[in-house]
Amino acid sequence: MTSPIAIDILASGEISEVLPALAALRIRVFRDWPYLYDGDPGYERAYLQTYIASPRAAVIVARDGDAIIGASTCLPLASETANVQKPFLDAGREVRDIFYFGESVLDTKYRGRGIGVRFFDLRETHARSFHSYTTAAFCAVQRPDDHPMRPLGYTKLDAFWMRRGYARQPGLQCQMSWRDLGESEESEKTLTFWTKTL
Repeated sequence: MTSPIAIDILASGEISEVLPALAALRIRVFRDWPYLYDGDPGYERAYLQTYIASPRAAVIVARDGDAIIGASTCLPLASETANVQKPFLDAGREVRDIFYFGESVLDTKYRGRGIGVRFFDLRETHARSFHSYTTAAFCAVQRPDDHPMRPLGYTKLDAFWMRRGYARQPGLQCQMSWRDLGESEESEKTLTFWTKTL
């Protein structure tokens, strides 16, 4: 018999207590396709400080017993880095109206249980609780279909996101850099945004 998965929302002041576990989970999950992230604990600590510094940020944490097996992040786009804000500013959008969903990471063996759906629902509920945001947005890395590390039978998450009410926005793209598996240094990646009216 499997134990029930507990899912909690942590406000910015509570995030620091799960920082090491969250960093380790991100490194582990993002090694897989399509991110291929050769993780760095120092980078992770610096990246996650953004969420600690933002009073309206939240991290949704899924636990199996004491183990953190999944997490999902969100914060106002106005609290994000300049490269994430840039495509919206270039398009004449007000970043103060947008709540940004950073990422969802979930251990492979826990997928298919509805946890990813809960992550979206809880982040949207959190964003709506402020009564000041009109749009939820997240971005996903773009990889060519013929990439040599693409797994056979890989299914994109586009259909899952569309069922949640999100629409792909090809005109909204940002650049991020990280070191892929097998790379000696970071390279720039293009990520495309998906948005939903709250």
